Amino acid sequence: MCGISGIVDVVGRRAIDQDRLARINGRLAHRGPDGEGFHHAPGIGLGHRRLAIIDLEGGKQPLYNETGDVVVVYNGELYNFASLRDELVRRGHRFTTRSDTEVIVHAWEEWQEDCVHRFRGMFAFAIWDETRQTLFAARDRLGEKPFYYTYSRDGLFLFASELGALTAGLGETPALDLEAVEEYFAFGYVPDPKSIFAGVHKLPPAHHLTLRRGKPPAKPVPYWDVTLSSQGGIGGGDEGRVAVELAERLADATRMRMVSDVPIGAFLSGGVDSSGVVAFMAQSSLGPVRTCSMGSPDPVFDEREFALQVANRYATDHREEIVSVDAVGMIDRLARAYSEPFADSSALPTFLVSQLARRHVTVALSGDGGDEVFGGYRRHAFHMKEEAVKAVVPATLRGPLFGALAHFYPKLDRAPRWLRAKATFESLAADAVGGYFRAVTLLPEARRSQLLVRDFDQALGGYRAVEVLRGHAARAGVADPLARALYIDLKTWLPGGMLTKVDRASMANGLEVRAPFVDHELVEWAASLPSALKVRGLEGKFILKKALEPHLPHPVLYRPKKGFSIPMARWMRGALRERLDTLATSPALTGTHFFNRRGLEQMVADHKRGVADHSRILWATMMFEAFLETTRASA
Repeated sequence: MCGISGIVDVVGRRAIDQDRLARINGRLAHRGPDGEGFHHAPGIGLGHRRLAIIDLEGGKQPLYNETGDVVVVYNGELYNFASLRDELVRRGHRFTTRSDTEVIVHAWEEWQEDCVHRFRGMFAFAIWDETRQTLFAARDRLGEKPFYYTYSRDGLFLFASELGALTAGLGETPALDLEAVEEYFAFGYVPDPKSIFAGVHKLPPAHHLTLRRGKPPAKPVPYWDVTLSSQGGIGGGDEGRVAVELAERLADATRMRMVSDVPIGAFLSGGVDSSGVVAFMAQSSLGPVRTCSMGSPDPVFDEREFALQVANRYATDHREEIVSVDAVGMIDRLARAYSEPFADSSALPTFLVSQLARRHVTVALSGDGGDEVFGGYRRHAFHMKEEAVKAVVPATLRGPLFGALAHFYPKLDRAPRWLRAKATFESLAADAVGGYFRAVTLLPEARRSQLLVRDFDQALGGYRAVEVLRGHAARAGVADPLARALYIDLKTWLPGGMLTKVDRASMANGLEVRAPFVDHELVEWAASLPSALKVRGLEGKFILKKALEPHLPHPVLYRPKKGFSIPMARWMRGALRERLDTLATSPALTGTHFFNRRGLEQMVADHKRGVADHSRILWATMMFEAFLETTRASA
């Protein structure tokens, strides 16, 4: 696992400022503490930071072909590199290392842009082909590895693995992209292809980019997509056969990710997904699997007892720690690690469990992706129920009827869940995508005017973050509510939220994380399963749990989902109270001119008095403030 960077003159062959490239690459040192390398030639400069995983001696980068006219910088792992290497050798290519990096160089020589179709793994890379005067960059199908880029006014193309590294190579901090700000406060992250800065982009997952010197700037090109079906053709009604095949496929995806020349272990949260990965690791491992868990001081969020059940069953070498309230002092450290505003509070325990794991291993497997692939979030089941209600109520009645009920029903944030019907009525009044947006958003429309001023809305010119979901829903090409929701999640929350969280938290600690559930062949197979095998009633991940019944304790599989989080609402009335008190008057926030100070003060006051739970949006605002402060400090 590594960090990559580069500067390319797409107009001519001007000399690249080596100090500038070194400055960009230096900001990626945490991603690659084992070494640094550069390639310099007229009009091209490439940088690399290495975390050595495979071929510790021979896998140094940048890496070249035999003649030195093709060079690559690469971040990731190709799990099928051995079979690809054998195929390329049969085709006449000569290898000098055992690394997967060299496979990319020769695959480019053999198949050009089509090489990405051959790769099974997680990756972001850039190849410079001197003969063709071409830069080819690509990102993996599900978005495990990041790739930021921008075009400068003087015809330079700059890229890096992280936003903070890229902006270190710019002459000044770019202006905020207001649409990206809108999206951040809607989702808690900035979805691809935007970044928080205007003019700086993320290469979307499953896209590649080809730049040819002297040609106009290129646009990203998609090379893969997933097709979700509500009916499916695999297994039909034979749940037992489907469950067996699912277990076999997950076991295979797990085994592939256990190839390493350094110590390897796993995150074990006690949830279904990470527990399943650990089970299959144990069945393929010659010795005890090294597992790590991060617990919470609040039993509502603590899953250690379930993690321990799995650890005991498979006799793992298990370590655990508790997230203490002292960790709230890490807010600024988190902001630096993500270098873009990121509002998922589980980033904090993820950072800490990565820190714990790195003391014992260099590679860890995780259960990320199981919920997005197999329908594991509560919102999936509720969305299906809501869409079923909409199907029997004429569209001409839905808006007026449920809109009126939502208007008059009180907002009961502190009441039991079954009494909190206002949000449900609002979702029922909306169309399908609008209803799902309500299920995932941090900032419902009713809260917008309390947090953001009217001038900000006017500057957006009518743009709303829900359009991100509408665009993906249109491309999903399926009417089934669950299939459409899962497609949206695979394009938004999975790469922008879950995988970003894990990549930045783990790489800040020099740890590589691999996720079997986002193996693209497993994702394609799961996409063809009927929705009824994924969510049944209010039971999410139905077929996955059936597949794991022979491998995991029943209480681990069939219990209410807790999620990997922290008692944020309580912390904001305690350890975070002092920081919360100054939030509305923060110079960083007031300097943007789009926060409603009085509205934010009221939100803080209501939360502290316990009359409302605003912890998610207040944490998002706090992380936005920390992003602004760390950006200013590093400029």
